[in-house]
Amino acid sequence: MPSLQTDPLEKVNDFLWMIPASYAKGMRVPGYIFTDKDMLEHVLRDSAYKQVANVAYLPGIIKGSFAMPDIHYGYGFPIGGVAAFDLETGIVSPGGVGYDINCGVRLIKTGLEKKDIIPKIRTLVMALYQNIPSGVGSKGKLKLSQKQEREVLRQGALWAVKNGFGWNEDVELTENSGAIEGADPSALSPRAIERGRPQLGTLGSGNHFLEIQEVVEIFNKEKAEVFGLRQGQITVMIHTGSRGLGYQVCDDSLDEMVKAMDKYSINIPDKQLACAPVKSPEAEKYLSAMACAANYAWANRQIIQHWVRETFEHVFNQSAEKLGMHMLYDVAHNIAKFENHFVEGKIKKVLVHRKGATRAFGPGSPEIPEIYRSTGQPVLIPGDMGTASYVLAGTSVSMERSFGSTCHGAGRVMSRHAAIRALKGRSVANEMEQLGVVVQSRNSRTLAEESPEAYKDIDRVVNIVHSAGLSEKVAKMRPLGVVKG
Repeated sequence: MPSLQTDPLEKVNDFLWMIPASYAKGMRVPGYIFTDKDMLEHVLRDSAYKQVANVAYLPGIIKGSFAMPDIHYGYGFPIGGVAAFDLETGIVSPGGVGYDINCGVRLIKTGLEKKDIIPKIRTLVMALYQNIPSGVGSKGKLKLSQKQEREVLRQGALWAVKNGFGWNEDVELTENSGAIEGADPSALSPRAIERGRPQLGTLGSGNHFLEIQEVVEIFNKEKAEVFGLRQGQITVMIHTGSRGLGYQVCDDSLDEMVKAMDKYSINIPDKQLACAPVKSPEAEKYLSAMACAANYAWANRQIIQHWVRETFEHVFNQSAEKLGMHMLYDVAHNIAKFENHFVEGKIKKVLVHRKGATRAFGPGSPEIPEIYRSTGQPVLIPGDMGTASYVLAGTSVSMERSFGSTCHGAGRVMSRHAAIRALKGRSVANEMEQLGVVVQSRNSRTLAEESPEAYKDIDRVVNIVHSAGLSEKVAKMRPLGVVKG
């Protein structure tokens, strides 16, 4: 591990490190990394801290360039990066959102317990695998017309519910009510439209998954009761995003943004942070396209949730209502949003980029459902398939320190190729079985890429954001069954 004395990071406290603005000429604000001394090794090893510093060069950045403890090297921003920008002097950067726009997490509660699930776990996992398309390039069961696809892009989760895929309460319990305003399908390329049409209602591949979990620990009884969680309860987590459409939106925007930097005389150290002023035509076009992809992702998770309910109904021969399959919440990662935050003592509208980070608004925030305003926003943190996932609650501290943001997962410590090399000759599926987790996947390569060894310790990541005050631990779940692409 490099010596902390010779690296640019300065310790602020046990869970926060700073890269001073004096680290490099051109940095407008400091960089801040929420981590502890032991996990700092990963940050230094893959040079993700340099990306935190690079983000601090961007025009109009406010307060600091932030990174969560699940930080690792990404395209442009590090994964786990957060930054807010002034609307007059700031910018929009697709590298601050990423390729999988609104990759996010949805959690479904049930009235079931482990004893109800275990006798049917293999049947249930296989039924979910068969009922919900997954894998690279997978195509859904829906056949959308061009008109229908445009409605999805504008309306998001609401389109799905209006067309029979779910309950009205699902929309109310989704971040932003499952849609961002300003989505304009005309901002998308024909290729993006083409890629999106056959993939709605698909899980995808990589780190996307569908997981049957058991609540194994409650940390805050009062907040857990508001969230409707109890020890021993079965939950279902859905983790997926905007699929090929979101990827294409990002890809299409990058060339335009590189040209825009010349046009607006923006000089930054990394072209992967290509950007344009917030009020420029280039930025407005990207934000309209990004909103389409975000809305598509919310519709995607809504439709998958409907098929999860249908699958449980079939396996247990009971209605989803009787099975208690109500939604807890849905959170977005990889998104840029206009939000109101306290800046220099007053409320100001800013543009917050979260890349591999989760919104974590505190108690009283009008942007979260009324039933959660006493607790703070539910925050859903997926782990890897062999360890655990968490439900946290947003805090007032996160509003003050990180623009209402926290971590989004464990964070990789191995690239996908490195994980495949490290696990050569091993059966990850068999190893998961020995841990009591039934796994179904398209191929063994995906399981190797997403093995627990490829990720940081989720317990430690969550303990850091809890100790730093960015979000509060409410409940912990362990997997019983997993569907991977």
